Amino acid sequence: MKNRRLVLIDGEHYPDVTAWAVERLGGVCCAVFLGGSEKIGDIRDIEERLRIPVYYAGDYLAALARALRENNVCEVVDLSDEPVLNYEDRFRIASLCMLHGVAYRGADFTFTPRPLKRTGKPSLAVIGTGKRVGKTAVSGFIARTLKEIANPVIVTMGRGGPEEPELIEGDKFEITPEFLLKLAESGKHAASDHFENALTSRVVTIGCRRCGGGMAGFSFFDVVDEGVKLAESLPNDLIILEGSGATFPAYRADGYVLMVSAAQKPDFIGGYFSPFRLSLADIVVVTMADSVPQERLRELEGIIRETNPDADVHLTAFRPRPLGDVSGKRLALVMTSGLALEGARRYIEDMGADVVYTSGNLSRRPALRRDLEGFEGIDAVAVELKAAAVDVVTRWALERGIEVIYLDNEPVNIDGKDLRGAVLRLGHSILEGRG
Repeated sequence: MKNRRLVLIDGEHYPDVTAWAVERLGGVCCAVFLGGSEKIGDIRDIEERLRIPVYYAGDYLAALARALRENNVCEVVDLSDEPVLNYEDRFRIASLCMLHGVAYRGADFTFTPRPLKRTGKPSLAVIGTGKRVGKTAVSGFIARTLKEIANPVIVTMGRGGPEEPELIEGDKFEITPEFLLKLAESGKHAASDHFENALTSRVVTIGCRRCGGGMAGFSFFDVVDEGVKLAESLPNDLIILEGSGATFPAYRADGYVLMVSAAQKPDFIGGYFSPFRLSLADIVVVTMADSVPQERLRELEGIIRETNPDADVHLTAFRPRPLGDVSGKRLALVMTSGLALEGARRYIEDMGADVVYTSGNLSRRPALRRDLEGFEGIDAVAVELKAAAVDVVTRWALERGIEVIYLDNEPVNIDGKDLRGAVLRLGHSILEGRG
């Protein structure tokens, strides 16, 4: 039946009023009682008046989840009101509806999920709760790790990605600064995620364009479907779907790794549509966990486990991994995050380099150019392959005969756990599940 609606109801409306609204709505197959007792004596008052199954429990989300599992619902319609539900409650409901692929509609709002397709090959999605959470770095780490048991291909989506899916055979040729600069001069965004992944992990990557990002994580326009079709035509046996910022491909992957930054506001992780992303996760990687107090980490872990108690949570910090020899060289270090600069500087100097200049303005071109003007007497510049790394930093260095050393960031556990082992276990599970 096309119109199988579930209604959310409360005891702040008289049963006759609720029944009147349900009749006007039409196509209602069941209801979830959210609470409230001002206008009813007992839940049976509503059940007798509506004559449809009414689900209720101490936890309204548990009741809603059960109703969605047991009924072929096409839409959840909210006939409740304050004080039974507040804004936070409604985002929790919306997240649960997104997880089940069901639209959620109220008096003056509608949240419509994007249908989640399945890939023709085993797949792992790497998604995040926002931009600058270290998603591409962790994605590269995952690809390098899974090369031990599979032949992965990464499909990326980015605001600077190509209009047609672009294949980079990172396993077959070396990606040099000169190669990337030539791409940039031809009009391409040579610091796109698929280039970074190919450089840091030496795997096949496919770059795709996207524009716009919705509240739940879906893009307005993208060419990911075409990218996935290309990946399915290759001999690679595992597709890694990499999100962009808080946006991710509209596919139901066989496994999910979610990146959360410890520096993000707790409300952004536990509220709005983050519970939707958290509910998908098999592994949650909390990045930059060394930059916040222990109380914040405990708070974040509590938020994560409240939403998804089965997720494998890893507290990590990034350690710089230069893709070239830095020993004995006078370096300028350029990154997107000023917060990460001092820690990265210490680790690179432990490798024998002398870091004489730093800049955290890689994503701010005017400020970056001013910083570069002051870099004198250096042997090399170490730079993350992001933002203006190619069109500004690489061009500046090559014009002056200065070596360019691209910089990867590798997640390292600070909680005594083993992220690498967790990724391998998830990879085995995905491959065996589709085998």
